[in-house]
Amino acid sequence: MKSESKEGGITMARTLPIQKTTLLKKEEVQRDWYVVDAEGQALGRLATRIALVLMGKNKPNWTPHVDCGNFVVVVNADKIKLTGKKMDQKKYYKHTGYPGGIKEFSARQLLQRNPEKLIQLAVKRMLPKTVLGRRALKRLKIYAGPEHPHQAQKPVELSF
Repeated sequence: MKSESKEGGITMARTLPIQKTTLLKKEEVQRDWYVVDAEGQALGRLATRIALVLMGKNKPNWTPHVDCGNFVVVVNADKIKLTGKKMDQKKYYKHTGYPGGIKEFSARQLLQRNPEKLIQLAVKRMLPKTVLGRRALKRLKIYAGPEHPHQAQKPVELSF
C-alpha cells in the first residue's frame, strides 16, 4: 500500500508496513500433552489455568474460531484444596429426573465421593458454552491418585 504526500512540490511515495495475522487451519493444529499435579492447589485458580491450556490460549498462534487446544492430565485430584469455608458452604446440585428429585451436596461430600467431578465442573464452567468448549472438555483427563495411563503420550509437567 502506498501513500503519497506533497512536500514543496515534490511528490514522495512511501510504502506502509504490512502486518499479517496468522490464522491456523484445523489441519495445522498440533496438540501437546500436559500433566498437572493438583496437590495443594486452590480449585478455582487451577481450573482457570487448565481452561486456558485446554482452549490453546497459551500458544502464540491461537485462533478464536479453530479448536487449537491441548490435552491436560490432572493427577492427585483428591488432594485439591478450597479456601475459606467453601468446603462446607459451597453446594452442588443434581436432579434425578423425578418430581422432587433434586439432590444437594457440599464440596466436601463431592470430594469424598467423586474428586474428579469437582475439578471437571470447575473447568467446565470456565470454558465457553459452545462447540469449542465441549470439545476442549473432552481433552481433560482427571485422576484421583498420582498414577495415570497416558505415559505413552509423554506429557510435559505443567506447573503453576
